[in-house]
Amino acid sequence: MKVKGIEKYWNPVLETLPQEQLRKLQFKKFKRIVEWGYNNSKLYRRIYDKAGFKPEDLKEWKDIAKVPTLQKEDYREAQAKEPWPYGDSLCVPLQQVTEYHQTSGTTGQPVYQPDTWQDWEWWSECWSYILWAQGFRNTDRVFIPFGYNVFVAYWAGHYACEKVGCEVVPGGILNTEERLLKMKELRATAMMATPTYVLSMADACRNKLGMNARDLGVQRILCAGEPGASVSTTKQRMEEAWGAKVYDHVGATEIGGWSYECASQPGGIHPNEAFFLVELVDIESGQPIEEPNKPGKIIITAFDRMAQPCIRFDSKDVSMWGEQCDCGRTFRLLKGGIHGRVDHITKVKGVLFSPFSVEEVVRGIPELGDEYELIVSRKGDTDEITLKVELDPKANSSKEAVMPKLARELRLKTNLAYKIEFHPFGSLPRYEIKAKRFKDLRKPD
Repeated sequence: MKVKGIEKYWNPVLETLPQEQLRKLQFKKFKRIVEWGYNNSKLYRRIYDKAGFKPEDLKEWKDIAKVPTLQKEDYREAQAKEPWPYGDSLCVPLQQVTEYHQTSGTTGQPVYQPDTWQDWEWWSECWSYILWAQGFRNTDRVFIPFGYNVFVAYWAGHYACEKVGCEVVPGGILNTEERLLKMKELRATAMMATPTYVLSMADACRNKLGMNARDLGVQRILCAGEPGASVSTTKQRMEEAWGAKVYDHVGATEIGGWSYECASQPGGIHPNEAFFLVELVDIESGQPIEEPNKPGKIIITAFDRMAQPCIRFDSKDVSMWGEQCDCGRTFRLLKGGIHGRVDHITKVKGVLFSPFSVEEVVRGIPELGDEYELIVSRKGDTDEITLKVELDPKANSSKEAVMPKLARELRLKTNLAYKIEFHPFGSLPRYEIKAKRFKDLRKPD
């Protein structure tokens, strides 16, 4: 059987398990990791005892909701003490830790992430599911334009590429132009990057090297770090710029590589339900959401990560359940991927507002460049939204022509009015890892 040019693949033992059998497996693994955390982590024992919860309270599926959720701040408070630097979150002897990484720190003090060698093999296995589902094979030469450092980013992707037989080219120390030239020289067939950097590389290829990214021969691009690859207009821009298929993936340092878009490109991502329990809960009440098309907050448990367990972790990400994918997997689908973060979704002028709706509009207007900046501020008692954009010079258009279309689309999409500023092309900030385009100046930093 074929799916858009590549063979349909699944792990017949796990990826096509009937839902009833999958739930039994998940509940068994959930109970095991809860018991492990309670018995071996001062952090989890403290949180559970405070809530009056014991592992033996887990008797059936509905009892999962009784388990207290874990916040990123809980990790921060438990760490930076003995055994240094993981403190109360560590569940194994320090001598068993073989891998150190940390979060990017874009939302505060970084969280330190210890992994045993078994944990790291597990993470590579999770990523192998992602790669295979997106068509990565031993015929691929994968270029990774990532500055390798303590931030986990594409480390696991690198090792998973090796695991499935791909040839890996690490382009970390090179600058953007050097990376592009190396990709051309080596005829790379695939790469991994944030959506922001994928577009930035295409721009540099055209404007600094006088080349067309489509001519480099890249066939597939795996995106992570930002929701852009699940934003239809951003995905379209990337695919048109590179002449390649673009796939989304969502993971986190504390959690692991927990989801992927498959080769069917169903307009959403599959949670890897063999390795994770992904719950959707009401943002206000915390009650479970099972029905499709209802937005909720994602709570995630990693079943097999032992050094620093991740049990009912509040990811702050927002999504909704969708219909079953036609790829053959029984893993469910999160429609539209990640729609935003709870801490970014806010009320502006009384209207519920998500910055990612603005991305969809900006990237859907071909006369605009790829970069933009969004600022919410308050003048007296009134909220004001400023949108900074750039005209794409190759579009040969004027701001007077584009302004009415942009304002109209923003109003239709978000039901809000904006102060729109046009800036010279190339003047807005460019990013390689996670972009910081949204600033709410009404809130403390």
